[in-house]
Amino acid sequence: MQDIKEYAESAEQVCGYKIRPDFSWDDIETVMLDMDGTLLDKHFDDYFWEVYLPEHYSLLHKISVEEAGRELRARYQEVENSLQWADLEYWSHTLDLDLPELKLRINHLIGVHPYVIEFLEFCLKKRKKLYLVTNAHSKALSIKLEKTSIGAWFDRVVCAEEVGFAKEEPEFWPRLQELLGFVPEKTLLADDTEKVLRVADGFGLGYLIHIACSSSRRPACYSTKYPSIDYFKELMR
Repeated sequence: MQDIKEYAESAEQVCGYKIRPDFSWDDIETVMLDMDGTLLDKHFDDYFWEVYLPEHYSLLHKISVEEAGRELRARYQEVENSLQWADLEYWSHTLDLDLPELKLRINHLIGVHPYVIEFLEFCLKKRKKLYLVTNAHSKALSIKLEKTSIGAWFDRVVCAEEVGFAKEEPEFWPRLQELLGFVPEKTLLADDTEKVLRVADGFGLGYLIHIACSSSRRPACYSTKYPSIDYFKELMR
């Protein structure tokens, strides 16, 4: 029987050999960075959705943690790759649990990946426009920005709910371009989700970087199609 961890792992891309980035910073005007798994350690989110939330759901409904996991996994699959997946208000209403409060209880697990701050400084010194672009719900975003203080580095922080679509949806990227006015072929996007990179590629973003080490508790998994990095120090050249 597939448990939640196995479900989460099966949703990721098949791991391949590492394709190394090869580009010139002179050709890039705009840098877009995902948050969870890219800038921040995804262990927090994996633990929350796969362990912590099932435990509380099982207590609420007086069922086993295993049964809670199965029920939640089915609910996750129903809204995967949509805005509802990251919508804490949707999940709070659907599950009758206060998800922002539950996230606050374990916010000590929120952490920034190695070399992230150095890379943000590097981009600013290179005079690149710097945007944080995330599917995270605004309440989750607030918790993480308050904990990490990374928001100050960016020209703008954009939630998918502001755009009206998730990053996995093709409609997201033209809407984002209207919002930010970036030139696609001169834009670099770093994200730990290959489907996001694939959709951005279809829109015409010029430089796509896959983050192989999204969680400190899981092994690196390299994209079979896009250049991958373990840490941002590999781009500081």
